[in-house]
Amino acid sequence: MTEPTILQARAKVGRKEVYQALTDPAALNQWLGEHSAVDLPERFEFWGRSVPEGDAPHQQVLHADDTSLKFSWLLDGEETTTEITLIEEGADSTLIKLSQTHYDFNDVLTGASIRGVLETFWALALANLVDLLEGRELTGRPDFTSPELSGELSIDAPVAKVFESLTDSDQASAWFGFPIGIEPYVGGRFAMGGLDAGQAAKVVDLEEGRKMSVDWGPGIGITTWELAESEGKTRLTFVMSGFDTEQPPYAAWLGWLSGMAELRRYHEQADWAPIWVG
Repeated sequence: MTEPTILQARAKVGRKEVYQALTDPAALNQWLGEHSAVDLPERFEFWGRSVPEGDAPHQQVLHADDTSLKFSWLLDGEETTTEITLIEEGADSTLIKLSQTHYDFNDVLTGASIRGVLETFWALALANLVDLLEGRELTGRPDFTSPELSGELSIDAPVAKVFESLTDSDQASAWFGFPIGIEPYVGGRFAMGGLDAGQAAKVVDLEEGRKMSVDWGPGIGITTWELAESEGKTRLTFVMSGFDTEQPPYAAWLGWLSGMAELRRYHEQADWAPIWVG
């Protein structure tokens, strides 16, 4: 078995507020799943279209107290384990630490198991949890019952500034939290890990200030960002297409959506710092 994957995010609120959002069904329905049922220490369940294998709840509580929650989650026939720990850093700062077992990056690449989405599923969920706690608009969630992958968000910044942050390597690396090398012209490289990392996707469409499309290769698909001015803000439409519709790239989709959440914070917060820790 691989080592558990760990994500850590910081919310600028107290621990009790985070615990409330973690255990209140109305809040859970906003940041985690369409449906939820909570009666701790016996029950913590979430399900719906935005949850992998979300036709019904598949979670069982293993431990719960006022600083941690641990539950099993049956996915693709395997009992995985999720643990969420709240670490109080001060009256207005809480570190949210999440550990998830049975995640294998090979499943991201091959699509052999829905468990390949676990890291990016939780990254998007935690990004939405932090935004909910800090009073910001939440980012859209996927529909695991549909192969259509598209979404839209509003960013309170000029179109030109948002476009620059999508096409400039240094800025994109900052808000995405991982090195990205970008050659912003048709035929240029778009390389996760940087331009020296080896294999790279290709920019296949670019309209200055409006649109960029990146082709990741056969079966993986094309990512398109399209920008438009809307009441002084930027409306960003994000689409993935051209993949095997029998096996949509949900892991990549969720990863980019959590990135879009950070992109919005990058532009809208004067004192911006990533929510991710470590």
